[in-house]
Amino acid sequence: MPSDPKAPDLRWVRPPRQVRSQETLDRILDAAEALVAEKGFEDATVAEIARRAESSVGAFYARFRDKDGLLYALYERYFEQATATADAALDPARWDGVPIPGILRSVVRFLVEIYRERRGLIRAFVVRNHSDGEFRARQERLSHYVNTKLSELLLARRAEIDHADPARAAAFGLTLTVSTIESAVLFGEMRSSVLALTDDELSSELTRAYLAYLGVPHTRAPSGDSDR
Repeated sequence: MPSDPKAPDLRWVRPPRQVRSQETLDRILDAAEALVAEKGFEDATVAEIARRAESSVGAFYARFRDKDGLLYALYERYFEQATATADAALDPARWDGVPIPGILRSVVRFLVEIYRERRGLIRAFVVRNHSDGEFRARQERLSHYVNTKLSELLLARRAEIDHADPARAAAFGLTLTVSTIESAVLFGEMRSSVLALTDDELSSELTRAYLAYLGVPHTRAPSGDSDR
C-alpha cells in the first residue's frame, strides 16, 4: 500500500485584534489563562490576575462583573481561536490527495497536543459545563462546528469508509475520540499500568480506534511518524 502524501502541519490560530482597544483586556485574559494553567480556575484570585497582568483590580472589575464573567470571556476568546483553527486545519485544500488514515493521524495528534498545552483552561470549561447550561450550550456549539468540518472532510472520501452510516460514524468517532482525550489528558483517568500511555501512544491508539470504527483499513504512517 503506498504511503500517505505528506500531511500539512496544523497550528493553533490567534486571529488579529485592534491593538489599542484590546491591549489591557488581552493582558488580563493572558494572565488569567496562565494562572488557571498553574493552579486551576477556582484558586486563581482576581488580585493575582490583576498583578500578573500589570493592571489593577479596578481595571478587572471595569471589564468583568466577577470571575464568572472572566470565564465566559476566556471561553469566547477560546471559541474564536478554535473556530479559526478548525477553518484552517480542516480546509479541504490542505488535504488534497491525503486519504482518511493520513487525515486522522494528524488531526487526532493535534487534538491531543492542544488539550495538553491548554489543559488547565479546557478543564475549567469542561467542569463548568456540568453546572451551567448556558456555558454547556456554548461548548456544544463549538463541538458541532468542529464535528461538521471534520465530517465534511471525511465524507468527501466516503468510498474509503465501510461503516453502514458514514455520516454517523464520522461524527460519533470524533465524539468518542474527544471524550477519551478529556478523560486521559484533562483528568488523568487512565492510570492503570495497561493504559498508562504517552501522548504519542494515546494519539496512535485513538487513531486506530477511529479508523476501525469507520471501517477504514489501518495503514502504516510515513517514515518518521509516531503512529505504528
